[in-house]
Amino acid sequence: MKNIFKIAVRNLIRYKRRTLLTASLITIGVVFVLVFVSVTGSFKSIMIGEVTDSMLGHLQVHRKGYVASIDSLPLNLNMKPKAYAKMAETLKSSPDVEAFSPRLKFGGMFSNFTETTSIRINGIYPDREFQTVPLLTSRISEGKKTISRGEIMIPLLLARGLKIKIGDAVVVVATNVDGSVNGKQFIVSGILESATGPGGRDGYVHIEDAAEVLRMTELEVSEVAVRLKDFNHLHPVMQQLEGKIAAELNKEGKPLFEVHSWEQLSPFFNIAKMIDVMTFFIKIMLIAIVLISIMNVMIMAVFERIREIGTIAAIGTLPGKIRSMFIIEGLCLGVVGTVIGDIIGGIIILIINLTGIRYNFGRQELLLHADILPADVLTISIIVIIVAVAASLQPAIKASKMEPIEALRHV
Repeated sequence: MKNIFKIAVRNLIRYKRRTLLTASLITIGVVFVLVFVSVTGSFKSIMIGEVTDSMLGHLQVHRKGYVASIDSLPLNLNMKPKAYAKMAETLKSSPDVEAFSPRLKFGGMFSNFTETTSIRINGIYPDREFQTVPLLTSRISEGKKTISRGEIMIPLLLARGLKIKIGDAVVVVATNVDGSVNGKQFIVSGILESATGPGGRDGYVHIEDAAEVLRMTELEVSEVAVRLKDFNHLHPVMQQLEGKIAAELNKEGKPLFEVHSWEQLSPFFNIAKMIDVMTFFIKIMLIAIVLISIMNVMIMAVFERIREIGTIAAIGTLPGKIRSMFIIEGLCLGVVGTVIGDIIGGIIILIINLTGIRYNFGRQELLLHADILPADVLTISIIVIIVAVAASLQPAIKASKMEPIEALRHV
């Protein structure tokens, strides 16, 4: 086997131009895939982080049926105090939960005493909310980074449209679950930029103020946002929580709560899926490049070395060894092209990070940090090498089946 390996390497060195061209094609393919996977993976991670850490949280828990009617923010599907207390105990007992924040949400009218428009109000406990969605404070473009009783943070859309500034007095009017109308005056303490663009109509008040607007005798909760210690364990933790809360049943004997991941609540999950699909097709392109390149080289090698193959077959070289020689040539091309591609790809990724490329996502200016996991590099490298070997099989089998006499007659 050692001698066959030496012969295979010598054959590659003998045809330097062809070997260099093929290895270069493999290298370019590997570099392209590594850079694409690292950049798109970085963008995907940042996008998910912006959505989960500034608005949604990693998971949300609602009363059964709430999400199906979430556009109307139904007050009759809020969690009652006892139900929320049970849910809070479940979340506190979970070792995978880092923080959670109860929210009281409702739709209402917003007025600056001159003009009136609609608004969605999120009643929160500020400290708990900022622990659960830590990037929320980065969206506050003006004003305080917290909320006290009697204060409201309003979206930039309303502030500009109604010409409202920090410190202005405004009124929020809402209809409670019984159909009666109530209002409360607030002082604008902050102006929020939307995480997804200039739109957005979500304002934030203290949860006790929200309950006061709705005339609640006992504090109810619309949803509970949950932050996990490890985002990569999203689906296993979600299944665990679903199993724990399944025992809580309503009067009809059905589960009282339901758990949703950010993927089920945000349209940006479709963009993340598109990035995964694009990455998959880029990998397919790499496989095609390697397959065609190696197969073309090996077929040409067999065609150009017919008399050589006949000679080594005539002196008693077994077909299996002839076959192994060509397969080893393909293996060497794959390994060399992959190793060089990994090195160049790593250098380009490092240059991208040192350059400090910035881009806008919604209203946020973000720094691109290209990164790729060692497991991804290893996977791509193994795929390329396996495809290189597979591409060598057909030419290798053809060479091993040649009749020595006919091969020696070839001109």
